[in-house]
Amino acid sequence: MMATVPGAVSLAMTGASGAQYGLRLLEQLIRAGVRVDMMLSQPAQVVIGLETEFRLPSRPREIGRYLGAQFGARAGQLTVHGEKQWTAPVASGSGVNEVMVICPCTTGTLAAVATGQSRSLLERAADVTLKERKKLIVVLREMPLSEIHLEHMLRLTRMGAMMLPASPGFYHHPQSVEEIVDFVVARVLDHIGVEQAMVPRWDGAPVRSRR
Repeated sequence: MMATVPGAVSLAMTGASGAQYGLRLLEQLIRAGVRVDMMLSQPAQVVIGLETEFRLPSRPREIGRYLGAQFGARAGQLTVHGEKQWTAPVASGSGVNEVMVICPCTTGTLAAVATGQSRSLLERAADVTLKERKKLIVVLREMPLSEIHLEHMLRLTRMGAMMLPASPGFYHHPQSVEEIVDFVVARVLDHIGVEQAMVPRWDGAPVRSRR
């Protein structure tokens, strides 16, 4: 049985390569009717410009309008918060969402969250998610991993966070980069509690994805 769909999700994107993962996840959350509180680091904005066709404005509110128009968000469904917007609801235990996803996540952000740095709204929101015992999903995009990275992953796992590295499977015989991206995003949606039909589920035989 699929878990109850959350009313709102916090989605954070950092400067790791793999901006497509975060943007595709945003698109699917909007399609599912989920309200999204989004946080973008400055490096994330740079990587989005390098890896995708999106050309983001500079201000958070304008970014929200831009991405909302791209993905067909309804009024009030998508809010983009500034890096130092300490008054944002997600910075408080009484306003934090039930689920937060960092996708993609750099090892720098991993370290900051694992050690409670809270230097930005993104890190503070993750810290609050952990202390309030909410669900934190970390989509790490890095290889190889050092002992430091593994220790931080273990520390967060012991705190209740879920490590979901961007490690796609191939049993569905992907025919494009988009289908490889969809495999990872589909797994994230499964753990958020949002129904998805992006990738057929394993039933013991090779299958083809339906994009």
